[in-house]
Amino acid sequence: MPIAAGIQNALGSSSMIRKMFEEGGLLKKQHGADKVFDFSLGNPDIDPPPAFHEIFVKLAQEDKKGSHGYMPNAGFPNVREALAQKASREHQVAIDGSHIVMAVGAAGGLNTVFKTICNPGDEVIVTRPYFMEYRSYTANHGAKLVEVEALPDFNLNIDAIAAALSPQTAAVLINSPNNPTGKVYPADTIAALGALLREHGAKTGRLPYLVSDEPYREIAYNVEVPPILSAYSESIVVNSYSKSLSLPGERIGYIAVSPGISDKDDVMNGLIYATRILGYVNAPALMQRIVAELTAARVDVAIYARRRDAFMAILDRAGIKYAAPEGAFYLFCQVPQQRKPVPATDAAPQAGDDIAFVNHLKQHLILGVPGSGFGKPGWLRFAYCIDEKIIRNAGDAFKQAMESW
Repeated sequence: MPIAAGIQNALGSSSMIRKMFEEGGLLKKQHGADKVFDFSLGNPDIDPPPAFHEIFVKLAQEDKKGSHGYMPNAGFPNVREALAQKASREHQVAIDGSHIVMAVGAAGGLNTVFKTICNPGDEVIVTRPYFMEYRSYTANHGAKLVEVEALPDFNLNIDAIAAALSPQTAAVLINSPNNPTGKVYPADTIAALGALLREHGAKTGRLPYLVSDEPYREIAYNVEVPPILSAYSESIVVNSYSKSLSLPGERIGYIAVSPGISDKDDVMNGLIYATRILGYVNAPALMQRIVAELTAARVDVAIYARRRDAFMAILDRAGIKYAAPEGAFYLFCQVPQQRKPVPATDAAPQAGDDIAFVNHLKQHLILGVPGSGFGKPGWLRFAYCIDEKIIRNAGDAFKQAMESW
């Protein structure tokens, strides 16, 4: 029997990030791990803060009755209160635990949000480039992802978003610091977006939600990541500890809603119900209790800053242009012009062809992800959440790759 058509179609265009990661594994077996420069997957290599291990051991040794049983689907009440205080500080609002739902990572949180707010045929606006699984997350719940172009510096293009708004717009989805560009959207841009959505709501009678995906909020380089919950009443923030505490495999995050959100009880009840029927039931119990004690902790961002600077220096020497990241741990680079163009045939790669350039880099054991995987052909992404020694050792490989491109 065949599998579902939707899954079959999705498999044909599944994540290029994972594909490149799997190819990297094969190259490492063939050439040795120290010879392959794998910048494909955003999998943090920095250990969690020492406090994480201390609290983990302490809680694992406790023998409290019910520690591993069911709790309210929204999460332990004391955990929700602790994370409400964290969100209040970050977003310059006053919220309590009734505004928080614990989530199974940011991916689980986003699916919970879209299940709650989207009707079949609704639209969710996103700015290119973007994390491509957003397309699947919205499709899971009958909605359509509507793509708009960013400004040349990768800031939000408010005019483009305005042109894309329609009566079917359920939400605008943003991601700052951004994957793959590292762009942090400034406060005046967020304010302009909020004003635009309020104006649209007044005209149509439907206020779109502003959904902010924020797993990189705490990884920023001397740049303030503006608050969202205080900027627009109908805002929902989804966060996780995959990056800020280097816990991607533990699948722990949370959803926070603005104190001014309309129909708050319906929204919160919807999020809690969606958590249950999507099969998550609740976020992992042990991880909930751990992160509640780590609301002021994060990984050492200075390590990522040093890696960013080292990588940018290598790209500068190689002659590869990029968007200087303000946060996260990615470098988004323009595919360079070929120095020795080949005749234009069906088989010949053309300047700006990100697939061809990524394949060319593979010949030099450098792995990146084509910008096509983020809705932005002609670019590619390198993740620098890997050992700085690997980054520095890649310099010669980049130089040789560019000489033969």
